[in-house]
Amino acid sequence: MTYHSQRRVNHPIVAIGTSTGGPKALEYMITNLPKDFPAPIVIVQHMPKGFTKSLAERLNHKSFLHVKEAEHGEVVEQGNVYIAPGSFHMKLSALGTKVMIELTKEAIYMGHRPSVNRLFQSLAALSFMDKYVVVLTGMGKDGAEGVTQIKERDTSAVIIAESKETAIINGMPQATIDTGLVTNVIPLDKIGKSLTDMIKRGY
Repeated sequence: MTYHSQRRVNHPIVAIGTSTGGPKALEYMITNLPKDFPAPIVIVQHMPKGFTKSLAERLNHKSFLHVKEAEHGEVVEQGNVYIAPGSFHMKLSALGTKVMIELTKEAIYMGHRPSVNRLFQSLAALSFMDKYVVVLTGMGKDGAEGVTQIKERDTSAVIIAESKETAIINGMPQATIDTGLVTNVIPLDKIGKSLTDMIKRGY
């Protein structure tokens, strides 16, 4: 069954999934976002425990936005970027009209923990959010299943895949494109501005 969700421009959220080549891609994208970026950002980067904290600290130092390693139970806020800790799945759940982060040690999913699919699957259930999903460089196909579930429940969700011209490894973006559900395929250097413009105009 397909669910249709009317876009609500005051509840946008950005979810990003990436793997191989992701730290450099994230650094380029996040550090080029404006300080008034109009949505919270949640990220799954395939990394072992310990490395995600240093990634968050590095991005926070270089970015206009507040970048941090996600904590269990915290509520996401505009202007903040939350990176899933290595070895934990990061899920989103509704807390009234707000969104709370859940970190779990559930089983590794399709070879990954954190899993992009697990993040995206949890996002699919948040019917009151305007969903902007970005799949960046990475090996494999993590994220494609989650994108499918998001679009099944919310046809207005925006799905962006990094173009093969800029992706260091095109596996994850291409797997997402292969679902036939991608809204736009965009080079890395244009994703940040495109996202900002789309959210501000309620695309």
